[in-house]
Amino acid sequence: MKNRLSYQTSEYDCGPTTLLNAMRYLFEREEIVPDILKAISLYTLDEYNSEGESGKSGTSRMAMMYLSKWFNQFGETKRFPIYTEMLLDDQVWIKQNSGIAGCLQQEGVAIIRCWLDGYQHYILLTGIEEEYICLFDPYDYEKPIDGINVIKVDDQPKKMNRKVKMDIFNEESTKTYAFGKVENREAMLLYNSKLRKTPEKSIEYFI
Repeated sequence: MKNRLSYQTSEYDCGPTTLLNAMRYLFEREEIVPDILKAISLYTLDEYNSEGESGKSGTSRMAMMYLSKWFNQFGETKRFPIYTEMLLDDQVWIKQNSGIAGCLQQEGVAIIRCWLDGYQHYILLTGIEEEYICLFDPYDYEKPIDGINVIKVDDQPKKMNRKVKMDIFNEESTKTYAFGKVENREAMLLYNSKLRKTPEKSIEYFI
């Protein structure tokens, strides 16, 4: 049985919440083991704010890179069907033959760092529908959206709560859901290796 995706508990935990949502999306509840939950809890919320308070600047790039390697090592040693890749800086785009597009077409998910209301924020990308990227944003807010560039989705709690036009992500601005400056971009690709489609079997969405 798959779990519903979850919203963050505080202003700071978009990173661990989105990592847990990736596990909820990729695996049945009965498949998710305590080791993964403990690792996410242990290694996230590692950033200090300007007052030196731990966790109040969320989760760092270094923590996500470490967890990506941890997941792969855990998968190999425990024969758990997880595989991850990290994309950084100029590797992070959504376009034809990009890493993120390929991941979504192969039934994987992507955790990306983007902008939300002027702050950096982690969200989960779960699919592609024509010109839109399906995503789950763990920050529960009620600000109005235009219904064209960003569409609210209320009836798919195990997959998404927004659909966003893919061109928005590639912007080098601080617009909501934009990746922002190339040198600060970050994405973790995650797969359930038992369900991953080969590139030959993936649907080509980009023309």
